[in-house]
This record gives sequence, C-alpha cells and structure tokens, in this order.
Amino acid sequence: MQDFERLGSFYLGRDVDDASFKPAEPLCLVDAKDLTTHAVIVGMTGSGKTGLGIGLIEEAAIDKIPVIAVDPKGDLGNLLLTFPSLAASDFRPWVDAHAAEEQGLDADAFAAKQSASWKQGLADSGQDGARVQRLKDAAEFAIYTPGSSAGIPISVLRSFGAPPKALADDADAWRERVQATATGVLTLVGVDGDPMQSREHILLGAILETAWKAGKDLDLSALVAGIQQPPMTQVGVMDVDSFFPPKERFALAMKLNGLLASSAFQAWTQGVPLDAGALFHTDAGKPRVSVVSIAHLSDAERMFFMSMLLAEIIGWMRTQPGTGTLRAMLYIDELFGFMPPTASPPSKVLLLTLLKQARAFGLGVVLVTQNPVDLDYKGLSNAGTWFIGRLQTERDKKRLMDGLEGAQASGDFDRGKMEQTIASLPKRTFILHSVKETKAQLFSTRWTLSYLAGPMTREQIKAVMDGKRPAMASPKGAARAAAVGATDGAAASSPVSAAASSAAAGARPVLAPAVPQLFLPLAKRGEAGATLMYKPFAAGAADIALTSTKYNINETQHLVRLSPIADGAVPVDWSSGDDLELEASSLETTPADGATFAPVTKAAGDAKSYDKWTKSFTAYVKSSQAITLYASKAPKEVSKPGESERDFRARLQVIAREGRDGGVQKLRDKYATKVTALEERIRLASARVEKEQADASASKLQAAVSVGSAILGAVLGRRAMSVSNIGRISTAARSATRVAKESGDVGRANETVAALQQQLADIQAEIEAKAKELGADFDAETAELTEIPVKPKGTDITVHTVSLAWAPHWQGASGETPAW
Repeated sequence: MQDFERLGSFYLGRDVDDASFKPAEPLCLVDAKDLTTHAVIVGMTGSGKTGLGIGLIEEAAIDKIPVIAVDPKGDLGNLLLTFPSLAASDFRPWVDAHAAEEQGLDADAFAAKQSASWKQGLADSGQDGARVQRLKDAAEFAIYTPGSSAGIPISVLRSFGAPPKALADDADAWRERVQATATGVLTLVGVDGDPMQSREHILLGAILETAWKAGKDLDLSALVAGIQQPPMTQVGVMDVDSFFPPKERFALAMKLNGLLASSAFQAWTQGVPLDAGALFHTDAGKPRVSVVSIAHLSDAERMFFMSMLLAEIIGWMRTQPGTGTLRAMLYIDELFGFMPPTASPPSKVLLLTLLKQARAFGLGVVLVTQNPVDLDYKGLSNAGTWFIGRLQTERDKKRLMDGLEGAQASGDFDRGKMEQTIASLPKRTFILHSVKETKAQLFSTRWTLSYLAGPMTREQIKAVMDGKRPAMASPKGAARAAAVGATDGAAASSPVSAAASSAAAGARPVLAPAVPQLFLPLAKRGEAGATLMYKPFAAGAADIALTSTKYNINETQHLVRLSPIADGAVPVDWSSGDDLELEASSLETTPADGATFAPVTKAAGDAKSYDKWTKSFTAYVKSSQAITLYASKAPKEVSKPGESERDFRARLQVIAREGRDGGVQKLRDKYATKVTALEERIRLASARVEKEQADASASKLQAAVSVGSAILGAVLGRRAMSVSNIGRISTAARSATRVAKESGDVGRANETVAALQQQLADIQAEIEAKAKELGADFDAETAELTEIPVKPKGTDITVHTVSLAWAPHWQGASGETPAW
C-alpha cells in the first residue's frame, strides 16, 4: 500500500465499475484540502455511512488533522477500538454476545472470527496492523460526555466565558454568540425565547453582553443574580423594571435556580472546560480526535450543548490565521434536528455561519444524515463534496437531487442518471460528487482500521476510557475552571481564599488617612440569611509595557493582584497571591451597606508599609511578568505574544501541511501535461498494433500500468488520471504485446509502445521520489522548541496603586464564600 497520507490525500476505498459495481484497480483518493469546502454524507440506514465516516476521520488523524466528532448515536466511540496486533483477545471484550449467539458461537469463537475478518478485510484493502498502529500514534483519542461521567465530562454550566477579542471585533459573530448562549440556556428551562421578541431572551442577552464587554466570565449563579439585579439600568429606551418587572424576573430566576439546584444537572458543572482549542490539541500540540457523545442527552439538552459547542468552535476559529489547507475538522454524525428546513433553532444559525465562513480558516465541516427531507439544502449548498449512499424513498431522493443541483457550480448535472444510480447502489458503495469535478465517481469504502462493534453503551464508554481520564482530563483551561470553582464553595484552595481571618468581625477599623483603602466590587449573592464581611488584603495594580523590535512585540498588560497580609517578618509575599480578573478602575472606594469588617494587622494599619510593599510589588512584577515566546528552527517560526505552546505547535503543523500541499500542487502542474500527452501517444501507437489482431499475454505490461496508476492518481488528481484513461492504456498495452509475438512490423510498433511505456514508468518513478521528499513527516508534538523570555524593564512598569483592599465574603450556614 502506498503511503498516500504523505500526499495529503485521504484513502477512502476503490473505484467501482459503473455498470457492475465491482471494484476496479484505481483507489478512491480525496484531497484533504478539498474538505475545507465542507462535505455531506447521505444514505439510508445500512448504507455504510458509519464505516465511511470513521474511515474519513481515521485518514484525518493519520494526516495529523485534529477532529471534533459529535456522536448522537454512539457509533463513533468505535474509533478507540484499534488493535494493531489484530489478536482475538483484543476483540473479545467488545464483541456483541447476541450476534455471537445468532451465529451459534460462544464469545471467544466469535472474537476469533472477528479477528480473522478484520485481518482479511484490511489485507484486501492494502492495509495491515502497522497502519492501525500509525493511526493510534498519530493522535490522542478520547470520548467526552457532557452531563455524564461515563467518559470525560465537560463543564458547560459552570462558566459562560467571555468571547475572544477576535469575536468581539465582529458584530455579527458577537450577536450570534450572545443569541446562541441565551437561547441555549432558556431551552434548558423550557422557555421558547425568540431573540427579537422574548423578554426573557432579550434580558439574558443584555446581561451576557454587559458582562462580556467588560471582559468578565459568567456562571449560572451569576446569571441568576443578574436577572434579579440586572447590571444595566435600561433595555433599549425603557428602564429595566418597566421592561421586565422584578416579580416576573424573579420567576425566571427561580427556574434557573431550580436548574442550578437540581442533582440531575450537577454533572454539567463538572469536568474539563468547554474549550475548542483543547478539544483539538493536547497541551503538547498533539492532534486530538475528540468524540463528543451526546447519545444520553434529551432533545433539549442536545440543543443546548450543540449551541454552546458550535459557538465555542466559531470563537476559536476566528482566532486562527487564514489558510488554504485543512487545519481541523468538525464531524457531526447525525444532523437531524440541528439544521431543519423551516425552523431556526440556535444550532442552525451557527451551522450556517460555519458553512459560510469556516473555509477561510481551514476548518472543514462534515455533516451526516439519513433523513434528507429534514435538512436545509439552501444552507448545504455551501458544501463542495457529497458522498451519497443508497436512499429508499422517492421523497428522500427528490430532496437530495434539489440539494445537489443547488451545490453544482456547472450545468453538467444529470439528474435522471444520478437518481437511477442512487437507487441501485449496494451497501458500502457511494457516489462521490464534487463541485470541482465534471463527473461523479463511484467507489466502495475501504475496511476501517477501527473495530466497528456497534453503538457504545455508557458502561462500554467507561471501560474504554479507563486509565485515560487522568492524562486527558487536564487540557489547558482547566486551571481557569479550578479558579472559578474555588469561588463557588467554602473549600477554596488559593492562598487568598485560604487567608480567612478567625478574628471576630465588627465595625470598620479607623485607620490613618494616609493608608490607601479600596474595595473589591460585590459580584455574588449570598445564601438566604448570610451576612457580608470585608477582610483585609494587600492589592497591587500595574500596567506592564512589553516591547521587542526583534520579535515585533509592543503590548501592554494590566495586572491586579491580591495577597494576604500576615503577622510575620514579611507581611506581604506577592508570590503567594492571586491575579484578579478585573480592571484597576473597577475597584471601589466605598463598601456595601450593612457589612462588618475583620480587624487589620499592625502592618496593614501603618501607612509606611505601603511604600515598602510598592517596592516589593514592582520587583515581583519585573521578575514574574515576562512573556515567553517559542522558536522553531524548521519551519523557522517564532510564536506570537500570548500564543501558548499548544497553539504554536498546532500552527507549525498547519505551516508544514501548507508546504506539503503546495509541493503536491507543483508536482501536478509540472507533470499533468506530460502524462496526458504521453497517454495519448501510447493510445495512438497501440491502436496501430491492434490492427494486426494477434494473441499474447500482456500481464507484465498491464501490471506496470496499474501499479503506477495509484501514485499518479494521488499526485495528479482524478481529472488527470481517470479510471477510463487507465483502462484505455491497460487495454491498448495488452493488445500491443499480443501482436508483437506474431509480426516483425508489429514488433517495431510494439517497441514504440514499450518505449513510451518506459517513459511513463520513468515519470512514475520521478513523481514517487519527489512525493517521498514532500512526505518527510513533520511532527509538531516532538519538534524542538527554544524558549525566549521577553522581560519588562523597571521603566516599563507603571504601578497605579498598592492599597489595603477590602475583599467581601458571605458568611452563612454552609460556610464562608468569596463574594467578589
């Protein structure tokens, strides 16, 4: 089997004869970059969609392209069932006992049969256990289960994070994110909120927008508090209470509070954060295949999660540089309900955005369905590649034809012939219809490298993920979730939260006017009966200018840091504090009414302490606030300010892939004309020989042509090296050799054919050699990086204040919780 993944081509199967549907010699190869214009897989139950889709994801993983695969049915978890040794013992835990019983076999015998079947299937498609191992090594595979601990849970309700700056700068994308989040939350509590008319939707949207514009993340409890006490005074031209009276707002708040208090939804607040970057890559930059299983969720829960996931992916997408190569793939295994032809659920708006805009960022979207009549084909007209399996009903075929006609750029679409072909397709046979090709291609799917055991149960997901959670449940962003979690309960682990004073609270201490005092804003509501108490901390706020002409850095960082004040020789140790996610301007000068105050230490009450703490704060900022850049020798690149190692390694992989794709295109440009001209010369020379009507075997020449056809097809594309061209060359070559044994004149003609054939073989060898040079695997995960620290100078630091900061805490029956 040729190493086709080195050429940026996905090996999906073999071409089949248009009439007999029997497999032909040429392989079905799809350019990876063609999928940036998106793809649709359509076929009835039993058509082989799952095998085709899993094969497509496997090819992406081998090519180091990360995938988020949404799994509403439970089939995609099979991607984790990869057994390089193909031993029966590997299959044994996953075989279907009922299937074994139906065949009169025990589980062990059935596992042995499955093992033998997989060995033979892989061999027949030119694959083996070594390619299975390559798949396992190429990416990290995991199953994520929002709302469940069966796989890796995803925390969605914990935090509605502020969108990245790139999204804030795009008014349409910003509006879509706000609307999708508000609609998703309301869907969970059974409120059908129209974005234009629903008071509930407009209020939630305004709360989200106000917080996000201030750069603040929200959680569900903050939303509940925001509904009761909105952070804005007006909605449109009306004051908040007139637009949505407090009593009616309270009813909405109670619905969300019920959701927050429900034990059934606690799983939604646990797990790794919903972070598209972390779902696509590990911290080390290795591609991930993240199977997101939603089979266990209700319809409302699915819509909520899909809205949040799609919004997160769009936000991530807009932070990526543009590219013409395939950077990542989003695969949705069943589109039913998410993109209907008439209604407009939040998922539909977001999917339409992806289909229209994701191409520019190298994000390919693959959508799968068995219900063609339930799709919005106007939206799917943006898909450039269609894989069509057998369809049963005339209604399904009619709707599909309407969609294909809308997607076809040229006027060569033969509707009648396409309908006839679709009706007669056998299992595992598909029509590949691309807007870039003038003719559709029939192919049968290759054997999957993964064992197709059927839909996975929760117990099976738990079993396959055993041992994977500790290594895979800590993508970047978990630290942020931990920090949020620390403010949600009494058992806080940060130095600041742990600095609770046990002294009795009382009136506000009377301090000298020279002692600077500020108050952290009250941002969280306490439980019923809770009292508010302020505790003293040291707070420092500074701006840090980081500049480097060499690395094109010119940016300013804002820092607000809170540190406990101790009684020892070093009252304030800034390294033991916490950074606050707020601006210095949001610190207040007066406390909330009715609060009590903890006593201050002697050092905190001494105005001279703050001069000392200002110096130590400046020294801390100078030593700790450096930017770390990463440099790569090949390709020669330096990371951007704020770009994590994970994101930099992912970008390096895309750069390497762009170079490879560009090299393949150059090969095509260089050789396509030569090959086409040589094909024609061979055809004409062979036609002369065929007139002599002689018999002979042409197996040797036939083999030479067929062997070269695969690599030529991979490099030159389907257009340059079509099935019919290869068949013509092979047939003519067989006749040429037959005649050569019978006549001297024919012998000379055959020498001409042989000479031309040798030229074709020489081109084949040259292309293969150059292809191997292009295919030198670049692995971003193992690429050597050099760290480059960019530190601020003393003159680059502007300290705005070092003050006594009063931090509010709620004290209630369940303990003490920070209120800022």
